[in-house]
Amino acid sequence: MSDAWQLDLRSDDDTLTVVLAGSWRMAGRLPGSDTVATRLAAGVRRVRFDATALTDWDTGLPSFLAGVLKACAARGIAVDSAGLPAGTQQLLTLARAVPAQDLSGRGGRPAGICTQVGMAVLDFVRGVPAMLAFLGEIVQACGRLAAGRARFRARDLWLEIEEVGPRALPIVSVISFLVGLILAYLGADQLKLVGAQIFIADLVAIGMVREIGALMTGIIIAGRTGAAFAAQLGTMQVNEEIDAYRTLGISAIDFLVLPRMLALMVMVPLLTLYAGFIGMAAGLLVAYAIFDIGFFEYYTETLRALELKHFLVGLSKGSVYGAMIAFAGCLRGMQCGRSAAAVGHAATSAVVTAILLITIAASVLTIVYYQLGI
Repeated sequence: MSDAWQLDLRSDDDTLTVVLAGSWRMAGRLPGSDTVATRLAAGVRRVRFDATALTDWDTGLPSFLAGVLKACAARGIAVDSAGLPAGTQQLLTLARAVPAQDLSGRGGRPAGICTQVGMAVLDFVRGVPAMLAFLGEIVQACGRLAAGRARFRARDLWLEIEEVGPRALPIVSVISFLVGLILAYLGADQLKLVGAQIFIADLVAIGMVREIGALMTGIIIAGRTGAAFAAQLGTMQVNEEIDAYRTLGISAIDFLVLPRMLALMVMVPLLTLYAGFIGMAAGLLVAYAIFDIGFFEYYTETLRALELKHFLVGLSKGSVYGAMIAFAGCLRGMQCGRSAAAVGHAATSAVVTAILLITIAASVLTIVYYQLGI
């Protein structure tokens, strides 16, 4: 039993000396830190350690000491750890250097709604300078592209176009068809009150081509592609691949961001046009099957309602939304931290930022086009 752990507490005026002796290993059923905490009376101002008789130890000793230090910190008692082994002091220093985990929203007390809104606004305001700086870099990259000096592989651009466009057709088709059905039913429910069901064609055609097709496509692509861009660039950030590009003198904006932005600006307008036609087909199905409107009547009314300006408005909005999605996804990816959790946060933040930018852009463009009479 001579090698068993030994703990002796000696009080001297305002100092409590913790004497550690023997073998302090986990297998020896070490005492808890509350053994020392109960001796931290009101008169104790300082705690010191004496480990001269300590024979050997493992992680059980730092665990015990961490509890003692925590109890001392809670009572405002000074600690002198000079008498501990050097290895133990280093482990305790590392343990204190790790910040406490934020458990708010998990196991901790959740913040109030006002606090959450305030923190979100402050985070957005703090991020504005970084967003403007990133936007400036993209504008410079576009200038280099116009001058023929941008450095990226054409194959990467075509791969991004394939990923953004053709592979997004199934989800865009399903959502656009369902939105067209909903729009036709809602419009018909009101139009039948005045016997004007034929104007379902006008409502669906103008709504899908001009507004809803671009907006729904933008939201779909934001959730599908914007998050993917953030995750891809975030993973490259974690693996230090982007740092390697900079070391080699290759602009990450040219090589990684520019192809993604060009792909979205080209394909989102085309997907918007496609979504408009799918929505009109859904409206035709409702009008023909439910409200006894003939195919030729619906087709003629659709041609009468649609003008070139409606297509141009929808295509311009799709192009703007594509640029917003690429900007948000690449921005959050380039800002990603160096951990797996940071990659997930970047993907989530990219979707939220993209949808927010799309909503703002939709409002501004709608007002501008209305004031211009387009």
